[in-house]
Order: sequence, then structure tokens, then C-alpha cells
Amino acid sequence: MKSCSAAVPDAVKKQDTIGSAMLKSLAEGAEQGLSGLFMPGIAFAMENGRGSGMFLQEQIVAMFPFYGYYEKDTEAEDGEGKTDFRTIMLAEAEEGSYPEADGAVNENVGITPAVSPEPVQDVGQASEEALPQESMQELLRAENEAAAVQQPTAFIPHTRQNQVDLEALGSYETLIQQFYTIDANTTAGSDQLNVNKLLEEDMRISKDGDGPQILIYHTHSQEAFADSIPGDATTSIMGVGEHLAEVLRNNYGYNVVHHLGQYDKESRDDSYSVALSDIQQVLTDYPSIQVVIDLHRDALPESTHLVMDLDGRPTARFMFFNGLSRTKKTGNIAYLYNENLDGNLAFSFQMQLKAMEYYPNLTRKIYLKGYRYNMHLKPRSLLIELGAQNNTVEEAMNACEPLAHILDLVLSGE
Repeated sequence: MKSCSAAVPDAVKKQDTIGSAMLKSLAEGAEQGLSGLFMPGIAFAMENGRGSGMFLQEQIVAMFPFYGYYEKDTEAEDGEGKTDFRTIMLAEAEEGSYPEADGAVNENVGITPAVSPEPVQDVGQASEEALPQESMQELLRAENEAAAVQQPTAFIPHTRQNQVDLEALGSYETLIQQFYTIDANTTAGSDQLNVNKLLEEDMRISKDGDGPQILIYHTHSQEAFADSIPGDATTSIMGVGEHLAEVLRNNYGYNVVHHLGQYDKESRDDSYSVALSDIQQVLTDYPSIQVVIDLHRDALPESTHLVMDLDGRPTARFMFFNGLSRTKKTGNIAYLYNENLDGNLAFSFQMQLKAMEYYPNLTRKIYLKGYRYNMHLKPRSLLIELGAQNNTVEEAMNACEPLAHILDLVLSGE
């Protein structure tokens, strides 16, 4: 059983060989035995929503890795009840999002394979049982080598998939329902969230000139993903930021500065205030910069996996975020005044509009919260929450191509 478990994941993923079919059959038999032994305990422990069931489940995964793979692909979606522990923090350093107003907390989008598995190939007239062990090993080795060199599906920018009814968005209630989640600590009125006002802002920029047009940085540089390598920044949000910069440079011709300052190594509590002077200096050094992107990843309950299948590529979903410099408790916050708030709101709205038209379901609703988040530096400022802590690095990297395309659609005025 131990030797089988090491090879099963590859065999499950590829069903086009005799070896894979045989291993799958063995694994399924072993799973049934394990389920009969452990599942009653898990069911009992999970009845009251307590964590002891997860302990048993973890023991099974540790003893038999294939069970964990199988469970990952078949477990039911969790409900809304697991978000109760997430309370709104009145601190600018904790900009993470919270359950949405309509209750749509679990934003899982199932991943389906880009190509259906092919039937097992017929190798002469030999049956699976008749194959010698050496042949089985050769087949598995060939499979592994083929998987290692397999290239991921190339990203192809979408054309418009649907048309948003802008006339319907003339209703404030409809606009809020379709585009926004407003945090409980702030308020937003129709004076700011008005579709005509949001669309009349001209977000176009020119690619001409020698200086950079776009700045990417990370107030929270230490944010990592499910399979990030500790100490390797290329597998953290900073690595995702570099990939986004490369896509914008190579595919769309923008001159991009990727600032690698780290402002949360000791503490997140004052990361925005610590970062502010450095970002202001970058903008002074490069006065041609017109777009400022603060790239983050969100933190959500483990039951929420922000991923979708985008043309055969597992892709992290993302969200645009705005601070209103206003809380219900204090009203407008004078010392966090944002002279570019209208531009910020227009920029995120136009990005969201293009995303909904070209990549339906890829983005979450725009999140509005009460503070400023250094978005006052430019009208075209974006704070983006790309995926969450339980996304993989691959899923986060794959989101950079559609994000760059959406950005180019807005900045080019298409």
C-alpha cells in the first residue's frame, strides 16, 4: 500500500495508460477499507461542527496520501456559518475583506479538466494482469517524464463575453447589488457611487515617453500562498507582482517599476504609514508614473477557495478594494483625506466593468472600507486582493494575464 500511495496521484491525473488504470483500481479498494474504518468516527465528530473530525481526517491523510487527494476533489462546499469568527478590525493595516452583504461567502468555482480523459490505450492483446512488473515501471516512468515536460495551456485574451446593462445601473440599489460590498464600518452614498460619474472619468494613459507609467508595490510583502516556499520571495505575493510586471511589459508595452520594499516584516500594524514615504519617493523619482498598484492576497476562511477554471487554467479570483476615508463612528477622517477618491472609485469601477464583460466571475465585488490605504497618491490607484492564503502559487500567477488584459482595456480606453 505504501508503494502504491507514492505513485497514485500521477496515475489518477492521467488515465491514458494501462498502469494508471491498475493503480486506480488498487487505490479505490484501499480507500473503501480506510473509509469503513475511519469515516463513522469522522461523521460523528463533525456532527456538531467541531474540529475533532478534522484531526481524524488529517490522520488518514498522513497514513494514506491518496485519501487526501480524493477528499480534496470530492468534499462538499461548506456553508456560510464558518465566517462568524471574522470580525471587522478598525485598523488600516488589516484591510482584508469580510463576508459579503448578500451572504455569498463561499466563492468556490469548481475546476473541470480542459480535456476529457482519453480511454486506456490497447497495448497489443496483453491484459493488465499479464504485464510484467518491469513493463509497469517503464509505463509509469514514461508517464512521469511526459507530465514533467507538459506545457501549461497558453493564455489567450478574451473578447467581450457579455454586455453589462449600464441603464439598469442608474439605480443606486442595482449598482450596489451588482458591483459592491460595503463594509459595516463605513457608508457610501449615491453622490459618489453614481454610474455616470464613475464612467465619465478618463482613465486612459499614453505608452509614449521614456519614463515608466505603472508602479507595482506591496504594503504587505510577506503574504504567501498555500505552497509558497518559506524565504523564497518569488513564490510569495512579491513573485506574483513581478510576473504581473513582466506581462504588462512584454504583452502590452508598458514601462513598469516593481518596487520591492518590505514594510511588514516586523509587524503589519503600521505598514501603510511606514510604506508611505518610500512610495512618495518613488513617485518623485519617476514623475511619469500614472498608475499605482498595491498588490495583496486576501485572508479568508479555509473553506473558501478563490479559484476558477479559466480556459483550462486554474486561476485565482481577485477583488478591487477602495478606502473611503470615512467611518460610521467618526464620519470623514480629516487626517486621512483623499483628494483622489473620485478617481480611485472610477478606476476600480471601470476595471470591474471590463472584468465582468470579458472574464465573468473572475472578480469578486469591489470592497469598500473606511480608511485610506495610501490610495490618495494618484487618481489611478488600485488596491488588489489577488486570491487568498489557500490558493496555490500557480493559481495566483495564472491570474496575472487576465488582470493585465483588463488593465490594458481600461488604460487604452477600449
